[in-house]
Amino acid sequence: MSKFAFIIHPISLEDIFRKFNFMRKWPRPLVEGLIRRMPPLKVSEITGVASPHASTSGYFVSVSMTSDQMVNLPAGYTIKKIIKAGKHAEKLGARIVGLGAMTSVVGDAGVTVARNLNIPVTTGNSYTIATAMEGVERAAKLMGVNLEDAECAVIGATGSIGNVCARLMSQKGVRYLTLMARDKRKLEHAADNIYRETGTSVKVTSDIKKSLPRADIVVAVSGSEDTLVEPHDLKPGAVVCDVARPRDVSVSVAQKRDDVLVLEGGVVDVPGDVNFNFNFGFPPRTAYACMAETMILALEGKWESYTLGREISIDKVEKITGLAKKHGFKLAGFRSFEKAVTEEEIEKIRQRALIARQ
Repeated sequence: MSKFAFIIHPISLEDIFRKFNFMRKWPRPLVEGLIRRMPPLKVSEITGVASPHASTSGYFVSVSMTSDQMVNLPAGYTIKKIIKAGKHAEKLGARIVGLGAMTSVVGDAGVTVARNLNIPVTTGNSYTIATAMEGVERAAKLMGVNLEDAECAVIGATGSIGNVCARLMSQKGVRYLTLMARDKRKLEHAADNIYRETGTSVKVTSDIKKSLPRADIVVAVSGSEDTLVEPHDLKPGAVVCDVARPRDVSVSVAQKRDDVLVLEGGVVDVPGDVNFNFNFGFPPRTAYACMAETMILALEGKWESYTLGREISIDKVEKITGLAKKHGFKLAGFRSFEKAVTEEEIEKIRQRALIARQ
Protein backbone atom coordinates (compact mmCIF):
# COMPACT_ATOMS: atom_id res chain seq x y z
CA MET A 1 0.00 0.00 0.00
CA SER A 2 1.48 3.35 -1.07
CA LYS A 3 1.38 6.07 1.56
CA PHE A 4 0.90 9.83 1.65
CA ALA A 5 1.68 12.57 4.15
CA PHE A 6 0.07 15.91 4.92
CA ILE A 7 1.94 18.78 6.53
CA ILE A 8 0.07 20.77 9.17
CA HIS A 9 1.00 23.47 11.68
CA PRO A 10 -0.53 25.19 14.73
CA ILE A 11 -2.73 28.08 13.59
CA SER A 12 -2.06 30.05 16.77
CA LEU A 13 -0.41 29.67 20.15
CA GLU A 14 -3.77 28.47 21.46
CA ASP A 15 -3.21 25.23 19.52
CA ILE A 16 0.11 24.82 21.35
CA PHE A 17 -1.47 25.56 24.73
CA ARG A 18 -4.14 22.91 24.21
CA LYS A 19 -1.42 20.29 24.03
CA PHE A 20 1.05 21.89 26.45
CA ASN A 21 -1.21 23.67 28.93
CA PHE A 22 1.66 24.43 31.31
CA MET A 23 3.09 26.83 28.72
CA ARG A 24 0.17 29.26 29.17
CA LYS A 25 1.95 30.86 32.09
CA TRP A 26 5.18 31.36 30.16
CA PRO A 27 6.01 34.63 28.36
CA ARG A 28 4.71 34.49 24.79
CA PRO A 29 8.09 35.37 23.21
CA LEU A 30 9.61 32.41 25.04
CA VAL A 31 6.92 30.01 23.77
CA GLU A 32 7.24 31.35 20.22
CA GLY A 33 11.00 30.97 20.33
CA LEU A 34 10.79 27.40 21.57
CA ILE A 35 8.24 26.12 19.06
CA ARG A 36 10.01 27.61 16.05
CA ARG A 37 13.12 25.62 17.02
CA MET A 38 11.30 22.31 17.32
CA PRO A 39 12.02 19.70 14.61
CA PRO A 40 9.23 18.33 12.40
CA LEU A 41 7.12 15.72 14.14
CA LYS A 42 4.88 12.86 13.09
CA VAL A 43 1.59 13.90 14.70
CA SER A 44 -0.45 10.82 13.84
CA GLU A 45 -0.98 7.97 11.41
CA ILE A 46 -4.01 8.10 9.10
CA THR A 47 -5.59 4.72 8.43
CA GLY A 48 -8.55 3.23 6.60
CA VAL A 49 -8.75 5.49 3.52
CA ALA A 50 -10.37 3.18 0.98
CA SER A 51 -12.36 3.54 -2.24
CA PRO A 52 -13.94 0.82 -4.41
CA HIS A 53 -10.72 0.88 -6.44
CA ALA A 54 -7.83 1.22 -3.97
CA SER A 55 -6.77 1.91 -0.40
CA THR A 56 -4.07 4.02 1.22
CA SER A 57 -2.80 5.31 4.54
CA GLY A 58 -0.61 8.20 5.59
CA TYR A 59 0.61 10.61 8.22
CA PHE A 60 0.10 14.08 9.60
CA VAL A 61 3.51 15.76 9.93
CA SER A 62 3.80 19.04 11.81
CA VAL A 63 5.85 22.16 11.19
CA SER A 64 6.05 23.88 14.57
CA MET A 65 5.31 27.43 13.47
CA THR A 66 2.14 29.47 13.92
CA SER A 67 0.41 31.31 11.08
CA ASP A 68 1.73 34.58 12.46
CA GLN A 69 5.29 33.29 12.41
CA MET A 70 4.94 32.00 8.86
CA VAL A 71 3.75 35.38 7.67
CA ASN A 72 6.24 37.52 9.58
CA LEU A 73 9.46 35.50 9.66
CA PRO A 74 11.68 35.44 6.54
CA ALA A 75 10.13 33.24 3.85
CA GLY A 76 13.42 31.44 3.33
CA TYR A 77 13.48 30.33 6.95
CA THR A 78 9.90 29.07 6.82
CA ILE A 79 10.40 27.21 3.54
CA LYS A 80 13.42 25.40 4.99
CA LYS A 81 11.26 24.27 7.89
CA ILE A 82 8.60 22.99 5.47
CA ILE A 83 11.25 21.14 3.43
CA LYS A 84 12.50 19.47 6.62
CA ALA A 85 8.94 18.32 7.30
CA GLY A 86 8.76 16.97 3.75
CA LYS A 87 12.02 15.08 4.27
CA HIS A 88 10.55 13.60 7.44
CA ALA A 89 7.54 12.47 5.39
CA GLU A 90 9.90 10.79 2.94
CA LYS A 91 11.56 8.88 5.80
CA LEU A 92 8.14 7.70 6.95
CA GLY A 93 7.63 6.17 3.50
CA ALA A 94 5.24 8.69 1.95
CA ARG A 95 5.17 8.80 -1.84
CA ILE A 96 3.39 12.16 -2.02
CA VAL A 97 2.99 15.04 0.43
CA GLY A 98 0.31 17.70 0.74
CA LEU A 99 0.79 21.19 2.13
CA GLY A 100 -1.77 22.41 4.64
CA ALA A 101 -2.88 25.89 5.76
CA MET A 102 -0.10 28.49 5.51
CA THR A 103 2.52 25.97 4.31
CA SER A 104 0.80 26.12 0.92
CA VAL A 105 0.91 29.93 0.83
CA VAL A 106 4.40 30.89 1.95
CA GLY A 107 6.93 31.81 -0.72
CA ASP A 108 6.13 30.35 -4.14
CA ALA A 109 3.26 28.10 -3.01
CA GLY A 110 5.14 24.84 -2.88
CA VAL A 111 7.39 25.11 -5.93
CA THR A 112 10.66 25.40 -3.99
CA VAL A 113 9.53 22.72 -1.54
CA ALA A 114 8.88 20.31 -4.43
CA ARG A 115 12.29 21.02 -5.95
CA ASN A 116 13.98 20.00 -2.72
CA LEU A 117 12.12 16.74 -2.13
CA ASN A 118 12.29 13.35 -3.81
CA ILE A 119 8.51 12.91 -3.74
CA PRO A 120 5.79 14.99 -5.42
CA VAL A 121 4.04 17.83 -3.60
CA THR A 122 0.54 19.29 -3.88
CA THR A 123 -1.15 22.23 -2.19
CA GLY A 124 -4.58 20.65 -2.57
CA ASN A 125 -5.96 23.88 -3.95
CA SER A 126 -7.57 22.34 -7.05
CA TYR A 127 -9.98 20.22 -5.02
CA THR A 128 -10.45 23.03 -2.51
CA ILE A 129 -11.73 25.21 -5.34
CA ALA A 130 -14.00 22.46 -6.65
CA THR A 131 -15.69 21.84 -3.30
CA ALA A 132 -15.97 25.53 -2.48
CA MET A 133 -17.82 26.22 -5.72
CA GLU A 134 -20.09 23.22 -5.21
CA GLY A 135 -20.86 24.38 -1.67
CA VAL A 136 -21.62 27.94 -2.80
CA GLU A 137 -24.05 26.76 -5.47
CA ARG A 138 -25.89 24.44 -3.09
CA ALA A 139 -26.08 27.00 -0.28
CA ALA A 140 -27.22 29.79 -2.60
CA LYS A 141 -30.08 27.63 -3.85
CA LEU A 142 -31.19 26.84 -0.28
CA MET A 143 -31.03 30.54 0.64
CA GLY A 144 -33.13 31.47 -2.38
CA VAL A 145 -30.29 33.30 -4.12
CA ASN A 146 -30.09 33.07 -7.90
CA LEU A 147 -26.38 32.86 -8.71
CA GLU A 148 -26.75 34.54 -12.11
CA ASP A 149 -28.54 37.60 -10.73
CA ALA A 150 -26.71 37.88 -7.41
CA GLU A 151 -24.07 40.42 -6.45
CA CYS A 152 -21.02 38.19 -5.97
CA ALA A 153 -17.65 39.04 -4.47
CA VAL A 154 -14.32 37.23 -4.18
CA ILE A 155 -12.00 38.39 -1.40
CA GLY A 156 -8.42 37.56 -2.30
CA ALA A 157 -9.21 37.41 -6.02
CA THR A 158 -5.57 37.86 -7.03
CA GLY A 159 -4.46 34.74 -5.12
CA SER A 160 -4.23 31.29 -6.67
CA ILE A 161 -7.53 30.00 -5.24
CA GLY A 162 -9.46 33.26 -5.43
CA ASN A 163 -8.51 33.87 -9.04
CA VAL A 164 -9.83 30.51 -10.23
CA CYS A 165 -12.97 30.83 -8.09
CA ALA A 166 -13.66 34.17 -9.78
CA ARG A 167 -13.08 32.71 -13.24
CA LEU A 168 -15.38 29.76 -12.51
CA MET A 169 -18.10 32.05 -11.22
CA SER A 170 -17.90 34.04 -14.40
CA GLN A 171 -18.08 30.87 -16.50
CA LYS A 172 -21.20 29.82 -14.58
CA GLY A 173 -22.95 32.97 -15.76
CA VAL A 174 -22.50 35.30 -12.79
CA ARG A 175 -23.12 38.81 -14.19
CA TYR A 176 -22.40 40.96 -11.15
CA LEU A 177 -18.96 40.06 -9.85
CA THR A 178 -16.54 42.15 -7.79
CA LEU A 179 -12.92 41.16 -7.30
CA MET A 180 -11.37 42.28 -4.02
CA ALA A 181 -7.71 42.38 -2.97
CA ARG A 182 -5.04 44.83 -1.87
CA ASP A 183 -3.15 45.18 -5.14
CA LYS A 184 -5.20 47.22 -7.63
CA ARG A 185 -2.83 46.45 -10.52
CA LYS A 186 -3.18 42.69 -10.03
CA LEU A 187 -6.93 43.08 -9.73
CA GLU A 188 -7.11 44.87 -13.07
CA HIS A 189 -5.04 42.09 -14.64
CA ALA A 190 -7.38 39.43 -13.22
CA ALA A 191 -10.42 41.37 -14.49
CA ASP A 192 -8.90 41.63 -17.97
CA ASN A 193 -8.32 37.86 -18.06
CA ILE A 194 -11.93 37.16 -17.10
CA TYR A 195 -13.16 39.52 -19.82
CA ARG A 196 -11.01 37.73 -22.42
CA GLU A 197 -12.27 34.30 -21.28
CA THR A 198 -15.99 34.99 -20.91
CA GLY A 199 -16.70 38.49 -22.19
CA THR A 200 -17.90 39.46 -18.71
CA SER A 201 -16.92 42.85 -17.28
CA VAL A 202 -16.23 42.65 -13.55
CA LYS A 203 -15.64 45.32 -10.93
CA VAL A 204 -12.46 45.55 -8.87
CA THR A 205 -11.81 47.20 -5.52
CA SER A 206 -9.26 47.28 -2.73
CA ASP A 207 -11.86 48.80 -0.38
CA ILE A 208 -13.51 45.68 1.01
CA LYS A 209 -15.41 47.49 3.75
CA LYS A 210 -17.14 49.78 1.28
CA SER A 211 -18.15 47.16 -1.28
CA LEU A 212 -18.84 44.03 0.77
CA PRO A 213 -22.24 45.11 2.22
CA ARG A 214 -23.76 44.91 -1.28
CA ALA A 215 -22.76 41.28 -1.86
CA ASP A 216 -25.27 38.42 -1.84
CA ILE A 217 -22.54 35.80 -2.21
CA VAL A 218 -18.99 36.07 -0.89
CA VAL A 219 -16.08 33.71 -1.43
CA ALA A 220 -13.34 34.61 1.07
CA VAL A 221 -9.85 33.27 0.48
CA SER A 222 -7.40 36.08 1.23
CA GLY A 223 -4.53 34.29 3.00
CA SER A 224 -4.46 37.13 5.52
CA GLU A 225 -3.39 36.35 9.08
CA ASP A 226 -6.16 38.66 10.36
CA THR A 227 -9.93 38.44 9.97
CA LEU A 228 -11.31 40.75 7.30
CA VAL A 229 -15.09 40.32 7.53
CA GLU A 230 -16.94 41.65 10.59
CA PRO A 231 -20.67 41.47 11.46
CA HIS A 232 -21.52 44.94 10.08
CA ASP A 233 -19.92 44.11 6.70
CA LEU A 234 -22.63 41.71 5.53
CA LYS A 235 -26.14 42.24 4.22
CA PRO A 236 -29.06 40.13 5.50
CA GLY A 237 -29.25 36.84 3.62
CA ALA A 238 -25.63 36.88 2.46
CA VAL A 239 -24.00 33.52 1.73
CA VAL A 240 -20.32 33.49 2.68
CA CYS A 241 -17.95 30.65 1.86
CA ASP A 242 -14.80 31.11 3.97
CA VAL A 243 -12.08 29.03 2.34
CA ALA A 244 -9.22 30.87 4.06
CA ARG A 245 -7.15 29.42 6.89
CA PRO A 246 -6.73 31.35 9.13
CA ARG A 247 -10.33 32.49 8.71
CA ASP A 248 -11.25 35.65 6.83
CA VAL A 249 -14.59 35.85 8.65
CA SER A 250 -14.61 36.88 12.30
CA VAL A 251 -16.17 34.49 14.82
CA SER A 252 -18.25 37.45 15.99
CA VAL A 253 -20.31 37.08 12.81
CA ALA A 254 -21.66 33.79 14.18
CA GLN A 255 -22.42 35.48 17.49
CA LYS A 256 -24.11 38.62 16.17
CA ARG A 257 -25.59 37.79 12.75
CA ASP A 258 -28.19 35.03 12.69
CA ASP A 259 -29.45 36.30 9.33
CA VAL A 260 -26.37 35.37 7.26
CA LEU A 261 -24.96 31.98 6.30
CA VAL A 262 -21.22 31.49 6.74
CA LEU A 263 -19.84 28.18 5.51
CA GLU A 264 -16.46 26.56 5.82
CA GLY A 265 -15.21 25.92 2.32
CA GLY A 266 -13.82 22.61 1.22
CA VAL A 267 -15.01 20.06 3.80
CA VAL A 268 -15.50 16.55 2.40
CA ASP A 269 -16.43 13.00 3.38
CA VAL A 270 -13.47 10.64 3.01
CA PRO A 271 -14.34 7.09 1.87
CA GLY A 272 -13.51 4.09 4.02
CA ASP A 273 -13.28 3.37 7.72
CA VAL A 274 -11.02 6.37 8.19
CA ASN A 275 -9.24 7.20 11.42
CA PHE A 276 -7.08 10.32 11.50
CA ASN A 277 -5.95 9.62 15.07
CA PHE A 278 -5.90 13.37 15.53
CA ASN A 279 -8.67 15.83 16.40
CA PHE A 280 -8.66 18.89 14.15
CA GLY A 281 -12.25 19.80 14.99
CA PHE A 282 -14.14 17.81 12.35
CA PRO A 283 -16.57 14.88 12.70
CA PRO A 284 -15.21 11.38 11.99
CA ARG A 285 -14.25 10.62 8.39
CA THR A 286 -14.35 14.24 7.23
CA ALA A 287 -11.43 16.44 6.21
CA TYR A 288 -10.48 19.62 4.43
CA ALA A 289 -10.50 19.30 0.66
CA CYS A 290 -6.79 20.13 0.48
CA MET A 291 -6.10 17.03 2.61
CA ALA A 292 -8.47 15.03 0.45
CA GLU A 293 -6.64 15.97 -2.75
CA THR A 294 -3.49 14.31 -1.43
CA MET A 295 -5.47 11.18 -0.56
CA ILE A 296 -7.17 11.12 -3.96
CA LEU A 297 -3.84 11.26 -5.77
CA ALA A 298 -2.50 8.46 -3.57
CA LEU A 299 -5.56 6.28 -4.25
CA GLU A 300 -5.23 6.94 -7.97
CA GLY A 301 -1.47 6.23 -7.92
CA LYS A 302 -0.95 9.63 -9.51
CA TRP A 303 2.51 10.38 -8.18
CA GLU A 304 2.98 13.90 -9.49
CA SER A 305 3.12 17.43 -8.13
CA TYR A 306 -0.48 18.12 -9.05
CA THR A 307 -1.26 21.62 -7.75
CA LEU A 308 1.72 23.94 -7.24
CA GLY A 309 2.50 27.62 -7.53
CA ARG A 310 0.27 30.63 -8.07
CA GLU A 311 -1.26 29.49 -11.34
CA ILE A 312 -4.01 26.87 -11.08
CA SER A 313 -5.71 25.59 -14.21
CA ILE A 314 -9.44 25.04 -14.46
CA ASP A 315 -8.61 21.81 -16.28
CA LYS A 316 -6.94 20.43 -13.14
CA VAL A 317 -9.90 21.47 -11.03
CA GLU A 318 -12.19 19.52 -13.34
CA LYS A 319 -9.89 16.46 -13.43
CA ILE A 320 -9.50 16.21 -9.65
CA THR A 321 -13.28 16.57 -9.36
CA GLY A 322 -13.66 13.53 -11.60
CA LEU A 323 -11.12 11.52 -9.61
CA ALA A 324 -12.85 12.48 -6.36
CA LYS A 325 -16.16 11.12 -7.65
CA LYS A 326 -14.45 7.96 -8.87
CA HIS A 327 -13.04 7.24 -5.41
CA GLY A 328 -16.11 8.25 -3.43
CA PHE A 329 -15.18 11.66 -2.02
CA LYS A 330 -18.07 14.09 -1.69
CA LEU A 331 -19.06 17.37 -0.08
CA ALA A 332 -19.69 16.76 3.64
CA GLY A 333 -22.91 18.72 4.03
CA PHE A 334 -22.49 22.20 5.46
CA ARG A 335 -20.40 23.41 8.38
CA SER A 336 -20.16 26.84 9.96
CA PHE A 337 -17.50 27.77 12.51
CA GLU A 338 -16.73 24.08 13.10
CA LYS A 339 -20.37 23.10 13.65
CA ALA A 340 -22.70 21.21 11.33
CA VAL A 341 -25.49 23.25 9.73
CA THR A 342 -28.64 21.43 8.63
CA GLU A 343 -30.91 22.45 5.77
CA GLU A 344 -33.59 23.20 8.37
CA GLU A 345 -31.24 25.67 10.09
CA ILE A 346 -30.43 27.26 6.75
CA GLU A 347 -34.15 27.75 6.13
CA LYS A 348 -34.43 29.56 9.48
CA ILE A 349 -31.53 31.84 8.48
CA ARG A 350 -33.32 32.56 5.19
CA GLN A 351 -36.52 33.46 7.02
CA ARG A 352 -34.71 35.78 9.44
CA ALA A 353 -33.01 37.48 6.50
CA LEU A 354 -36.37 38.11 4.83
CA ILE A 355 -37.63 39.79 8.02
CA ALA A 356 -34.42 41.83 8.37
CA ARG A 357 -34.82 43.20 4.85
CA GLN A 358 -38.34 44.51 5.50
